[in-house]
Amino acid sequence: MPELPEVETIRYQLASALPFKVDTCFFSPLASRLIKQLDFDPTGFCITQIKRHAKWLIFELQPDGVILSHLGMSGSWRINQQPIQDKHKHIEFIDQTQKSLKYLSYIDPRRFGHFYILNNSNFKKKQSSFDIDITSPHFDENHIAELFFKSPKRIIKSFLLDQKAFPGIGNYMASEICARSGILPMRRAGELEARDIIKIKAAMALVVKEAIETNGTTFGGGYRDANGAKGEGLKNLMVFYQKYCRICHSKHHKTKVIKITLAGRGTYYCPQCQK
Repeated sequence: MPELPEVETIRYQLASALPFKVDTCFFSPLASRLIKQLDFDPTGFCITQIKRHAKWLIFELQPDGVILSHLGMSGSWRINQQPIQDKHKHIEFIDQTQKSLKYLSYIDPRRFGHFYILNNSNFKKKQSSFDIDITSPHFDENHIAELFFKSPKRIIKSFLLDQKAFPGIGNYMASEICARSGILPMRRAGELEARDIIKIKAAMALVVKEAIETNGTTFGGGYRDANGAKGEGLKNLMVFYQKYCRICHSKHHKTKVIKITLAGRGTYYCPQCQK
């Protein structure tokens, strides 16, 4: 699933094609599963800016309105000079004035994404339900401490996957955040001290930063960026999908990573580095 770093990578890459005037708009016969609300036909509108909130992409339109897109399990936006030939292409915008990068296409094999075209009023209503993005300056140690205080019995790693509490964090990120902060993933929120919360905040920032710098993280045949390329974030992973802990390795130890299941999700940790 594309997580926050993957969505941010796509946002940044698509921005190179802006402004993008929607001269033609195409929806596949299967796009109805993705489309949740269409307030108006976007033909003739211009995409002037693309923002991100957690795993949401927000395409700002002129003269008004927005396109709101969540990539779900397997979605990706692609930008290309030629029409993208992919049987899983469900949305395509064409800018006839562009000399290059004139095809903006949404690819989604599993069709779990969400797509909205909203007027400004309805977007503000939708936006009011968004929680604080983990990259926001307001998402600080005090905010994390408050979340943990309210739910002291929750298991840390599973809690990190709660999109209402930690918007944008996905499974590989949660294991890595626990590893980088030196905290066992099965510990309870109420057990953590102030110094642990400081470490979690720092680990969160580092995991996001490294994944963005490598254009996201691709596992197997999964995520592709806006150019159709795989992310190279696998090289940053310390415990997730690793046989031996790479944090230990840097300290001349060789500790085997343990894999368990928490709340139905594969969870990796190092018994040496994490307490």
